[in-house]
Amino acid sequence: MSVLSERSAGVPGSAVAAASVTVVLWASAFVGIRAAAPYFSPGSLALGRLLTGAVVLLVFLALRRQGLPPRAAWPGIAISGVLWFGLYMVALNWGEELVDAGTAALVVNVGPAIMALLAGVFLGEGFPPRLLAGIAVSFAGTVVVGLSMSGGGHSPVLGVLLCLVAAITYASGVVAQKPALRHATALQATTFGCVIGALACLPFAGQLVADVADAPLSATLNVVYLGVFPTAIAFTTWAYALARTTAGKMGSTTYAVPAVVVLLSWLLLDEVPGWVTLAGGALCLAGVAVSRGPARWRRRPREAAAQSA
Repeated sequence: MSVLSERSAGVPGSAVAAASVTVVLWASAFVGIRAAAPYFSPGSLALGRLLTGAVVLLVFLALRRQGLPPRAAWPGIAISGVLWFGLYMVALNWGEELVDAGTAALVVNVGPAIMALLAGVFLGEGFPPRLLAGIAVSFAGTVVVGLSMSGGGHSPVLGVLLCLVAAITYASGVVAQKPALRHATALQATTFGCVIGALACLPFAGQLVADVADAPLSATLNVVYLGVFPTAIAFTTWAYALARTTAGKMGSTTYAVPAVVVLLSWLLLDEVPGWVTLAGGALCLAGVAVSRGPARWRRRPREAAAQSA
């Protein structure tokens, strides 16, 4: 299902708009990470991005006078902060040192299928009849992507595996964040998730200082961009939309990300994945479509309305 088709599935228009902003900004992040990779280590890049995002978010939080989230929201915020804001960003940064931005986006976008499985287990969102088949197809696509990269040695294969780790931590973080949004606002959940992620990445502080000292100004400004737009803004718009629909439906809005990433990486970095890699990536997305789409379309209107309430 595309972002636009989510509206017809009972998702509020404001959530569709917020998810669309997220998709575009997250797509730009894959390109930004790839551009910064020659100058920043995976951990220092994650910390620099998170510190920038945390500062911006804390300013927004103060201006909105929202304060601390309720106690009931903290477990979900803490888990998503460590997994999604922390571990995800380090794994993705490391993966993008080894594979191009388009390939990374294709692999990471098996996340919605994993998200659907986790949401069925932990959030009671149910199991679409073809969920397991869709996951199998997605992971078959990941294997194809990995095999297509194996000709370049062990490093590209490791990059694919790291992007798969990023997909798993991304999906886990979303599922952990969803219950927190019953108690906290989108801005509160994003702000303190980002702060916790930054705290988790503090061991990389020394490397960040060294990298900033050696990197050209353009690379440092790229890190600032990653912190302000794909982190502070995009994670907040994501949480806003997630609070108004299910984790499974939100996961499907990211289908468009790989296409945008491939286009941007071609225009800005002159990088395009090979045809076999693209075919494997298409298989990944097909598996996500199989796991998410058909079961949702077959649901009765009353059941669908209950989920989007």
